[in-house]
Amino acid sequence: MKRSLDSYTIKDALLFSQRVAQLSKALWKSIEKDWQRWIKPYDLNINEHHILWIAYHLKGASISEIAKFGVMHVSTAFNFSKKLEERGYLKFSKKENDKRNTYIQLTEKGEEVLLKLLEGYDPSKNTVLKGALPLQNLYGKFPEMIEITAIIRNIYGDDFMTIFERSFNNIENDFVIEDGKIKKKKDVEEHSYLKTTVNQ
Repeated sequence: MKRSLDSYTIKDALLFSQRVAQLSKALWKSIEKDWQRWIKPYDLNINEHHILWIAYHLKGASISEIAKFGVMHVSTAFNFSKKLEERGYLKFSKKENDKRNTYIQLTEKGEEVLLKLLEGYDPSKNTVLKGALPLQNLYGKFPEMIEITAIIRNIYGDDFMTIFERSFNNIENDFVIEDGKIKKKKDVEEHSYLKTTVNQ
């Protein structure tokens, strides 16, 4: 929706866009450091980890979907997916009814790496989380970022936000905390069952 300058001045627009740009840059610098530190033991870069994350939550995705939801160029998505395939983390395929698009699926080895990463997540090493803790302590919850989410929805569309929310709903529903670590429910249930069976 195009708005006229009647409702805001060009100065308001400049101040808003520059404030968002500079805050985003500062925030991204911390996020990037935290993210790289988290995935470094698995010899992954941020794009590779993001591709594994998206492939896991989409249960098979086209390269163009990976590019769209990973906010990366199609060639970047393809090249990093190829590297992950070479390491045995992804497999490529074509669909019978869609020969033009290349699809990727997480392999067992790829899922294993992703789950180990989740299990190895250490909140004490996350700078952005530490920065948000005073707000969490004050209000009893982390910032929800409703306004930022609305801006992103207006830029990237509903499909993007649907996938974005799905990944977090999956974490919420499919994972539990056991011994201070994030683990997949099924793995925890199997572990408990085996423990019970052995003890009987």
